[in-house]
Amino acid sequence: MNLKKRLSVVGALGITASLLLSACSGGAQPSGASDSSGSASAWVLTGGTHETIWKDSFDSWNSANPDNTIKTEWFANDAYKEKVRTAIGSGNAPTLVFGWGGATLKDYVAANKVVDITADTQTVLDKVIPSIAEGGKVDGKVYGVPNIGTQPVVLYYNKQLFDQAGISVPTTWDELLSAVDTFKSEGVIPIALAGASKWTNMMWLEYMFDRVGGSDVFKKIAANEKDAWSDPAVLEALAKIQDLVKAGAFGDTFGSVVADNNADVALVHTGKAAMLLQGSWAYGTFLTDSPDFVKAGNLGFAAFPTVADGKGDPSAIVGNQSNFWSVSATASEAAQTSAKKYLDNMFSDDYVKAMVEGGDIPVTKDAEKFIEGTDQADFVSFGYNLVLNSSNFQLSWDQELPSDTSQVLLDNIQQLFNLSITPQQFVDTMNATIK
Repeated sequence: MNLKKRLSVVGALGITASLLLSACSGGAQPSGASDSSGSASAWVLTGGTHETIWKDSFDSWNSANPDNTIKTEWFANDAYKEKVRTAIGSGNAPTLVFGWGGATLKDYVAANKVVDITADTQTVLDKVIPSIAEGGKVDGKVYGVPNIGTQPVVLYYNKQLFDQAGISVPTTWDELLSAVDTFKSEGVIPIALAGASKWTNMMWLEYMFDRVGGSDVFKKIAANEKDAWSDPAVLEALAKIQDLVKAGAFGDTFGSVVADNNADVALVHTGKAAMLLQGSWAYGTFLTDSPDFVKAGNLGFAAFPTVADGKGDPSAIVGNQSNFWSVSATASEAAQTSAKKYLDNMFSDDYVKAMVEGGDIPVTKDAEKFIEGTDQADFVSFGYNLVLNSSNFQLSWDQELPSDTSQVLLDNIQQLFNLSITPQQFVDTMNATIK
């Protein structure tokens, strides 16, 4: 399952308004969601190995805790986005609320829609890598517990195409530009990009801002500092991205490629494109859509290139720390108690093993013992060390920023990649969103 197809700006639009309108009213209990016996509820996303992991986890819990069961309802991603937005706003949410942290979680907390679970989740969070656990915190308190692997964005590449071209995977921006020229001359799309999906373009900017100016550049933006988008590093990063587009790095039709059908991944495993910047969730798509390509050792992966004279730490990464479970404030006390107990006992050895076997990067400490010797060890170990050694793990911008700002950002990014606006016009538009 492509978990980047998540509760992003499209699903989040209107959440803040609906939350604030209903913040002062407790709302009705969700029908069948909880009762005084301790039964709780969870809405869960379908698709891929994650569905199997969550199903097995809830089944095991319910079998061992017949008086504190958790009833599950399963939804495709888009259906879930629509349903949870309405349910949270009206006070009819399930006991366990699935989310991605960031601005949406902050909205939930501000509207008193989820509860502080700091004191109830110490056992499970003691197992979690601290930088990932931070994704479920607001003002230092825990409101979300990771429920699946961590999701850094990495550079995938087709080893066969690189071997045929006689070049190595680029580790610097200049090497990347050189590789673009090489693959263009051979009739290969240098970099697959699902430009129609907008957020895919955003990942390039996330890394470029960091590599050129360091992590503080976006931290100032997220903190709503006046004219934060005017940082010289921003203009330099935007100009470099447009240089990449003008060089033909993404081919001529990237603006019509959509990520939802995994078309960008397909371009790489079919040999039509050499590279792809995507989240770790794409590895599972490679496994599902082209298992022979992966098993043959033809899929490579690397960190994002460095930029000459850039201020950024090369170990810094972007992506999603994880997905999170939060506990609804409108659930009964008994249901909340059941949910909290489930969360605090969630990361069993079997749970972590299942993540690794599905190609997920564990969020837990000391997971090497589960990774070594598995079929997915190369990728999972690479991603795990990337996260462990990162100086900063920047949450995806469209999750970090408020939903109204995120929509402007995504539209602006698409125009930047289409070369219909200049870097300065991009900056002026984004500065106007700072309140």
